[in-house]
Amino acid sequence: MNIENMYKKKLSAYTEGNEELFFYWKGRVALYAILKSMGVDEGDEVILPAFTCVVVPNAIIYAGAKPIYVDIIPETYNMDISKLENAINEKTKVIICQNTFGLSSNIEEIIALAQKFNLYTIEDCTHGFGGYYNEKFNGTNCDSAFFSTQWNKPFSTGIGGFALINNFGLLEKIKLLEKNKIRPSLFDNLNILFLILARKIFVNSFTYWIVLKLYRFLSVKGIVLGSSSNDELNSIEMPVHFFKGMSKVQLIIGIYESNRLEKLIERRKRNATLYSEFLFIHKKNHVVKNLFNNHSFLKYPILVKNREVFFETARVNKIELGDWFISPLHPIKKDFVKWKFDINDFPIAEKMSEHIVNLPLEKKNIIRVLRFLESNMDNLM
Repeated sequence: MNIENMYKKKLSAYTEGNEELFFYWKGRVALYAILKSMGVDEGDEVILPAFTCVVVPNAIIYAGAKPIYVDIIPETYNMDISKLENAINEKTKVIICQNTFGLSSNIEEIIALAQKFNLYTIEDCTHGFGGYYNEKFNGTNCDSAFFSTQWNKPFSTGIGGFALINNFGLLEKIKLLEKNKIRPSLFDNLNILFLILARKIFVNSFTYWIVLKLYRFLSVKGIVLGSSSNDELNSIEMPVHFFKGMSKVQLIIGIYESNRLEKLIERRKRNATLYSEFLFIHKKNHVVKNLFNNHSFLKYPILVKNREVFFETARVNKIELGDWFISPLHPIKKDFVKWKFDINDFPIAEKMSEHIVNLPLEKKNIIRVLRFLESNMDNLM
């Protein structure tokens, strides 16, 4: 059995046994491949939440279609289902069901609407691999799903992603696209390996903020491989080497790292429970208990009054925080019109992106974080 098939076998434990998996350099490439297998082209429209990463509308635009955004609800950070049907018209081809921070919601209602209008559905499970929605694994509900294994995802291969095909009518088309994938070079393999080893050796609570700042600076300059290239953040033109497959290093690391997934999910849920109990007692914004069964908790979102002050205080106290999403099209802060996005149309997404902060969940002990929250209670919403 080759490495790719070994990886498929390993991942199929979280896909209801389905091994129709296709591997790519990044998760966004998997989304692009799915869209093309669905026949998405010029003049088509794809609906998605107005609270996402810019690489998602990028993939839609690369496929030739127009992204159509729907505002979110603050309880789940997912699409406001009451506004979905109004976004559907004769040009709509696909609806994307997003799993935000590990939480899926309203998937059955989205699928019902899609069936009513003869549309495809895609699960954006870049945050949710290994979790459940109504006792079914994330990614197994819609026609297809895409996943990410980049930094800070359910498990990491440095960068990377894959597509899962549940609608077998799409298989022939996506298999044809496999022939066009660029093969990662030796340099690509070594680059990934270097970044993974550097992260394991150098990143800890004391170095986190310094390394994060350095990594983002070097990736913007193109010196190291970043989560997103300058082309993806400043343009809607598809980068020349975008449609690339997964390297052998990523496959090998993926097999190893996926072994830790169940323990990581358990730890994240345990820590999330502690955060929710603490925030509930102090009457602050928190993830409510009735969402826990469908939440695998990649990130724990909280809202703060002044995010800049909160981040600076965390840096001084060596508390690791995440910044998903600093804008409704993370991490873009301007020129939204390029992505067919008018921020004034999505007030909830705009408000959330102004106040949201992510707490760490992978720590074995989060007592330091809880103490930090207690000492900064006045800044919590």
